Amino acid sequence: MNASPLTPSGLAADPTALNALRYGSGKGGDKAALKEAAKQFESLFMRELIKSMREATQKSGLMDGEGSDLGTDLLDQQFAVQLSGLPGGLSEAIERQLARQMSTTDAAAKGTKLDADAALPATGDASTVGRQSAGPRQAGFVEQHGQAAAAVARESGIPASFMIGQAGHETGWGRSEIRHADGTPSHNLFGIKATDSWKGKVAEITTTEYINGEPRKLTAKFRAYDSYADSFRDYAQLISQSPRYGQVMGQLDSVQGFATGLQKAGYATDPQYAAKLSRAINTTLNLQRAQV
Repeated sequence: MNASPLTPSGLAADPTALNALRYGSGKGGDKAALKEAAKQFESLFMRELIKSMREATQKSGLMDGEGSDLGTDLLDQQFAVQLSGLPGGLSEAIERQLARQMSTTDAAAKGTKLDADAALPATGDASTVGRQSAGPRQAGFVEQHGQAAAAVARESGIPASFMIGQAGHETGWGRSEIRHADGTPSHNLFGIKATDSWKGKVAEITTTEYINGEPRKLTAKFRAYDSYADSFRDYAQLISQSPRYGQVMGQLDSVQGFATGLQKAGYATDPQYAAKLSRAINTTLNLQRAQV
């Protein structure tokens, strides 16, 4: 009787068992199938390891022959099965890798676009750039502004995720939004200042500016809007129509390129602005993928 491919008694070199395991683990991401598939792959590795050790130490003799070789091979396979699946062993690492690959495949099947820059550092600490912990506040912020950003993205071509990520960074995901003196919101999500050419409403606050690399507290005037949608629209108009940000519009396919372009164009004085913005945008992208 043939052993089931989902039981530990299956031979380590049984191709039928491995194919069935691959089908079972890919169909619905069954955890038991993933665990058994990982164990089988570890068994294959252990079998080759035992075989190599035996060949390195075994001496030829009069009893050697095809029959003895087959018996030795079967014995090695059984040893490999018995040594596989132990706590803390190689199979646990293989199982984690298989699970990650399955989740990536599922995302691709749903048409989810993966950002090529998601794991690339811009500037600053390479261990943290491109990653930022996403909690309820970030998720709520992305959901709150998703519709307005999407509408402006269709008009301007600037990805909604780029705009929401930058708005999240500028406002601390809504915690540090610019407000009027009476506490009402200015709806300014991007920290755009009110220069002499601005004829709309203004909110005056104390902000941090970097002068010669040193942070200083200054009082500045910022633009105020009637709605968050107006804030997204004014930001997109500034980036897409100002010659100052001409090169930024050529980097709409790259998180790192977009963030670095804004920093080079002088959007902010923080020397780590590109790195921080990259993290915020990639956080937004991850949250949007999770909502698909």
